[in-house]
Amino acid sequence: MQAYAVIETGGKQYRVQTGDSLDLELLHVAENESVVIDKVLALSDGTELKVGTPYVEGAKVTLKVVKNFRGPKVISFIKKRRKGYKRTVGHRQELTRVTVESL
Repeated sequence: MQAYAVIETGGKQYRVQTGDSLDLELLHVAENESVVIDKVLALSDGTELKVGTPYVEGAKVTLKVVKNFRGPKVISFIKKRRKGYKRTVGHRQELTRVTVESL
């Protein structure tokens, strides 16, 4: 079994391994720079699992920012029948694509 970690960023939790690529909430870091995440909830070296309370002490995950971009447009449409009321709202989330360099 390979080493993995469970990290928390942007109010969400992600299970990551070295070399993984994932889209996170915007991190406000320039492209091609590294960012260190110290909110590690669980860390496994392949044989032993360490679970934090709430975070694992001294554990860090290094991520490299590939690009900052905007996600797909999500449209929310609200209508009340027979009242002549309808409303359309669109939203595009700011995202950051990162690659995991090390655990």
